[in-house]
Parts: sequence; C-alpha cells; structure tokens
Amino acid sequence: MTSAIDPSQPIPIYYQLKTLILEEIASGHLQPGDRIPTEVELCERYGISRTPVHRALAELAEEGVILRHRRRGTFVNPHWVPRVGDGAEMRVLVSESRLAESITASAPPGVELNVATVDYTALHRTLIRAIAEGRAPDLAVIDEVWIAEFADAGFLLPLDELDRDWIEAEFMTDFVPAFVNGREYRGHVYAVPEEMNVAGLWCRRSYLAAAGVEPPRTWDEMAQVAAATQPLLAAGDHAIVMPGGHVGAETTTYCLLAVLASNGVSVIDDGVGFDTGAAVEALRLLRSFIDEGWMSDEVVAFDWLRAPYLIGAGRAAMAIGGSYEAATIAEAAGIELDDVWDEFVFVPFPGGPDGMPATVAGGMAYVIFRQSADPAQAMGLLRYLVETERLASRATGLPTIPPRKTAVDVVGPDSPFVASTADLVSTAIIRPGLRSYFMVSTQLQNMLEAVLTGRYRPAAAVERTADIIGAITGLPVRH
Repeated sequence: MTSAIDPSQPIPIYYQLKTLILEEIASGHLQPGDRIPTEVELCERYGISRTPVHRALAELAEEGVILRHRRRGTFVNPHWVPRVGDGAEMRVLVSESRLAESITASAPPGVELNVATVDYTALHRTLIRAIAEGRAPDLAVIDEVWIAEFADAGFLLPLDELDRDWIEAEFMTDFVPAFVNGREYRGHVYAVPEEMNVAGLWCRRSYLAAAGVEPPRTWDEMAQVAAATQPLLAAGDHAIVMPGGHVGAETTTYCLLAVLASNGVSVIDDGVGFDTGAAVEALRLLRSFIDEGWMSDEVVAFDWLRAPYLIGAGRAAMAIGGSYEAATIAEAAGIELDDVWDEFVFVPFPGGPDGMPATVAGGMAYVIFRQSADPAQAMGLLRYLVETERLASRATGLPTIPPRKTAVDVVGPDSPFVASTADLVSTAIIRPGLRSYFMVSTQLQNMLEAVLTGRYRPAAAVERTADIIGAITGLPVRH
C-alpha cells in the first residue's frame, strides 16, 4: 500500500483508504489470508488520524472483505476472493484458529482446502452476509443453536439426503444422544457436532480447602460456600462470578439456563413455560449473591472471558460458566491445562428446592450450505473430519468433549477433562432448538441484567420476558 491519500480531494479520507486496500487485494499485493497493517501502522503510513482508519476497516469487516481476530490482528478474508479453477477447492469457515490449523493439517488426499477463521462473536453476522452475497462456504462450524434458524431459512442442505446410509449407520448410533435426539429439524438432520461442552460451576480447590467446605450440591450449600470463602478474598474481589448481561452474549444465556434448570425450569417445552415461581426463585438466588456481597453487580458488564479469568487468577472462589473455559482458567492461573483438575473442580450447578444439580449441553457443529460448489464433496469432507480418530486427536489435551462415544473411549483414559465431564452430557438439558433462538437468547440476557442491576424485581422480569418470548416465538405463554 504505497499510494497516497489526498485530503484536498472531495472524497472522504476513510473512503480513499478503503479503496486503496481493495485495490491492493485486487492487484494481488495483498493475498488471501495476508495480515492487514494495524490502525496505528496505517495512521503512520498515510499521515491520517485514527478515526477514518477505524471506519475504513470497520466497513471492510462488515462487508466481509477482511476478518478481525482478537489479539491476532486483521487479515484478508480468503473466502471473499472469487473461486478459481474447476471448483475442486473446498471452503471451510470456523471460529477457532486451533481447529482451522488442525483441519488444514489433516486435509484428505486430493482435496484443496481453503480454511478461514472468524471470531465467534462475528461468526453469525459473517455467515449471513456471505450467504446474502452468494459466497457462502461449502462447510462451516456453527453454534448448534443456529441450526434451526439456518435450516428454516433454507441456507442448509439436509445431510440425511446427501448420505442417508452414513447418517443412519454412524451418526445415529455413535454420536452423543443429547445432540442426535435434540437437533433434528422438521424431520431432517442438518448438522454433525465437532465438539460438546457443558455449563455448570467451577470451584477453586484452595479456597474450598481453606474454608473447610466441599463443592456445593444445593443452593443452600452454595450460599454457605460463598459466605465461608468471601473473607479469604482480597478487598474488591467476590466469591462468585459469572457473565450477567448482554455483553457476555450467548455465554450469559448458557449460564442462566443451567441456573434455571437447577430449579426444574424449562424456558420452552410445549409453550413458554418459565413464567413460574421456580424461575422467580432462581433469579432471586442470583440477585441475593449481590445483596449479600458475594457477587458484584459489575458482572452485567463481563464479557465471556472475564469470569474464568477471575477464578483462574485467584480472585473468585466460584464461577458459573462452561467447561470450555478450562483453557482460560489455566492461562490465568499460570498452569498447564492438564493441571487444571488438580486446582479446580467443575460440577453441575447446585440443585434448588424444586430441582436438582443441572448442566446444559452445547457445542459447535458442521453444516453444509446450499451454495456449496460441490455438496457431495463437502459431505465427504464432513465424514472425514468427524471420523473417530480425528475427533479424538483434536480433543486430546484440550477442554473439549468429542461428540462420538468411540472418540470418548479413546481420549477418556488419558484426559482428566473428558473423564470428569463426559458423563455430565448424558444428563444435561439442551438449549431450545428454535429458529428465533437468537432473539429468545437476547431477551433472557436482558432479563438477567435487569434483575442484577435492580431495574426489575425477579417476578416482574420473568413475567415480562415470558410475554416477549411468546410474541417472538408465537408459542402460548403459561402463566
């Protein structure tokens, strides 16, 4: 990028920069996957302020030209450049660089892979934009709660129509029942999981030992653990942490569903069924943590990484979160992942008066888009990627549960994580498979945030949210 920007021109500076970057990509000076200079570097190179640079990059990201990765930088989207050749290239989109590297390294013979990575927080938006512009990937790994939305919109191909024999012989028999039984949509299978995880409660063993308590199994025991460990923490720290609002996005919903399930509450069954006293009790429990001084109301501004960081750093005794947070906890604690289980314990969220200890199962899954250049080849790639040995290999040493029972058998004996969490999946509830799930999830986040900040009392928040979700889904609300 050597062309100059002329402030005297009537064309806005941000648009001049945006055009320069597009020209660099079109000319081949910036190749697919190449790193784009940082905002600071662009400011220095062109002698312009940060405001137009930020806008230019923001618009390019929104348009799918570039992909921005937290802590890693900004890169040319390898899927934005038009396909070339005879269509043999398979384009795959994932949200983790680790998975992208693994898929690329184990590409099947004769298949040319073009694997792009986009942060999870931008994955849904990136896919919708790509579909709208007719450049959807052949294969993508998406959050399993988006399956109904994407299938209902006609974005996905039914996998049982691409390869019914494999679906019946392998998917239906060897994959985790919680996913198989709960993720068909209108009689078809649209996704195959890459990994599974569960929501529950992390506890730091050193604080439990110092307080002379065990991991809690009931709400009352959780209150006792919080009261006993709070004095052990530094001033300004709190015994309990969690993502408590819309900033935490889907992780907030994931955690809240585990708390609700622990008191026997299901948000969606035959209708909107959580306008109940049991749901109100669950929200009162979470609000009581703040009232007692065991949790800060600042949790409403936590992103999904903040809670695991705090417990890992020794600044909390308990964290409501997901099993996949083990890596963040290990990093914050300065230990190896395999050592997490020596210093922390992960258990179901303690049971309430109307329930029992509960977990919520979730995960990411492979889907094939109708816009795929070669659906049959994409299905072959999917089958290859989810073979037992490959799932087991990708799960080894990482905080993920392989979704095949045979892969769990391979990894479990040598993985403290898989050994301690795989059994939780069999009894976990799953998030509702709704085409409007994203909007439902947003309302649940808003409800929790309103209660934790004191804007709504729990009973009013539950009633209001149930009515809104009823309007969104068209399902009857049982008051």
